Amino acid sequence: MGRFHRILEPGLNVLIPVLDRIRYVQSLKEIVINVPEQSAVTLDNVTLQIDGVLYLRIMDPYKASYGVEDPEYAVTQLAQTTMRSELGKLSLDKVFRERESLNANIVDAINQAADCWGIRCLRYEIKDIHVPPRVKESMQMQVEAERRKRATVLESEGTRESAINVAEGKKQAQILASEAEKAEQINQAAGEASAVLAKAKAKAEAIRILAAALTQHNGDAAASLTVAEQYVSAFSKLAKDSNTILLPSNPGDVTSMVAQAMGVYGALTKAPVPGAQNSVSSGNSRDVQGTDASLDEELDRVKLS
Repeated sequence: MGRFHRILEPGLNVLIPVLDRIRYVQSLKEIVINVPEQSAVTLDNVTLQIDGVLYLRIMDPYKASYGVEDPEYAVTQLAQTTMRSELGKLSLDKVFRERESLNANIVDAINQAADCWGIRCLRYEIKDIHVPPRVKESMQMQVEAERRKRATVLESEGTRESAINVAEGKKQAQILASEAEKAEQINQAAGEASAVLAKAKAKAEAIRILAAALTQHNGDAAASLTVAEQYVSAFSKLAKDSNTILLPSNPGDVTSMVAQAMGVYGALTKAPVPGAQNSVSSGNSRDVQGTDASLDEELDRVKLS
């Protein structure tokens, strides 16, 4: 008779004619409601055309029937106003980046207001966002500029990496070249040292052989022949390298020059060795005096010749 009596449960229910009447029928399934397209202004004063889809479920049939006249219409209007309010807090760029957080904020706001209606909003999804044509052109230009900027940055980074690689290669090449030059100089010095040592050994061996040959029979004659040959060879090269020449008084007398050279050689071979023993007996001193006398005679003979 116009007054709430009870909620009929699923199954068989008995109604008294005239007294009982079913006033509201509510579905407890999840309901999908399309939110109509509407205008919204962002924080940076850009007007957007936006629509969405609302998913809700009736949790309390009594409140949904007697708490609001039309629950679906009420929830739809609440979703639209909440959407405009949330979009006004965000700039255009954040609307596209923070789409999920925007949906979550709209669901929380709807649930706080629709709790007394016995309705629970499960989720809200934004379908389409329409941007004005001029704003869309500006966005496209911005995207193109950003892409050109990234391309320029990547190109500069590639150029820098290439320059670094080239410099590193030159550095390694110089290091390797210096190490090779160092090794070459070391090898050359070692070769020159070995050559000098070999020449010194060969010269020492030649001197030893020459000394041994001079002590043999007719060694003085061979030495005289060698000195004569060297004198003739040196005499033939006079005045070839310079105009200033120092000559002896008799350059043409080869015999006197050889005799003089052999006399000096004999005097040097008969001279006492420095550092010899100082303790000499009286008999040995006579031999030394005799040797000195013979040396003086030999020198006089060389001078006379």
